[in-house]
Amino acid sequence: MSQDLHPQAFEGLERLCAGPSGNAILAAPAFPGIERIEAQFSGNAFEPHRHDTYALGVTLKGVQTFRYRGERRFSQPGQVIVLHPDEEHDGGAGTDDGLQYRMLYLEPSLLLECLEAEGVGLPFVDEPVIGDPALAGVLFAALGELDRELDELFVDDFLSRVTSGLSRHARLPRRPLGAVAWSRARAARDYLEAHAMRPVLSLELEAVTGLDRFALSRHFRAAFATSPHRYLLMRRLQQARAMIGSGEGISGAAAATGFADQSHLHRHFKKAYGMTPGQWAALAHKPGRANF
Repeated sequence: MSQDLHPQAFEGLERLCAGPSGNAILAAPAFPGIERIEAQFSGNAFEPHRHDTYALGVTLKGVQTFRYRGERRFSQPGQVIVLHPDEEHDGGAGTDDGLQYRMLYLEPSLLLECLEAEGVGLPFVDEPVIGDPALAGVLFAALGELDRELDELFVDDFLSRVTSGLSRHARLPRRPLGAVAWSRARAARDYLEAHAMRPVLSLELEAVTGLDRFALSRHFRAAFATSPHRYLLMRRLQQARAMIGSGEGISGAAAATGFADQSHLHRHFKKAYGMTPGQWAALAHKPGRANF
């Protein structure tokens, strides 16, 4: 049964101006570690893909369907969606009426910092569709006004509330983290961010962190829920996606973000986002679409 939508659910929906196909994506101003979008689709929108962030969202209109952890799932208006990092999923509209939703992509490290004092790891929510008006309200605090930039004080409180909300639905005990080398994992992340547009060698990260590559891999995955290699790849893809969305040609974006050629970018882009760079460009450049 559908949950009642939060009062903020439809604020600013007039900003999403879909073209004849009825498909469009609207990106909000980003905050470090947080991306927000609103999307409108009909039919199958995304092919199977996976990303290195949590995907937390709320269905606004229609039925949202996706395959996740071996099952076909369905989300109705007002229900919360929780997808974990590196879990493959697809997505689209479950009926001919189409689909509209808002989604927030959250780096796992932001949640883990909230849990550091408790000495436990990230909460795993095994049910990806949740009927929880309180958690939906927490998400709408960030998703209600997509033209508003997030500020640091808001994000601190938001992360605390999201962590609590996810922990309520975690059926598996959160595992103790032990002595995660936070400062070294962060040093590796910062180095990868600074050099994201070129290949980074394991020897470089060993020199920066003082850890051998295998210990660093364990600590990095505990802190960021992905490997250093995939973290670097996703940063390059994010940059390429932003460039394409702002009007840069696909071949130019591929060259600027360290991919060998356009086909190389095409393959990785589709695996990460469930659509090709060309499809993303078409959605991002809908006539009449407002740009934030």
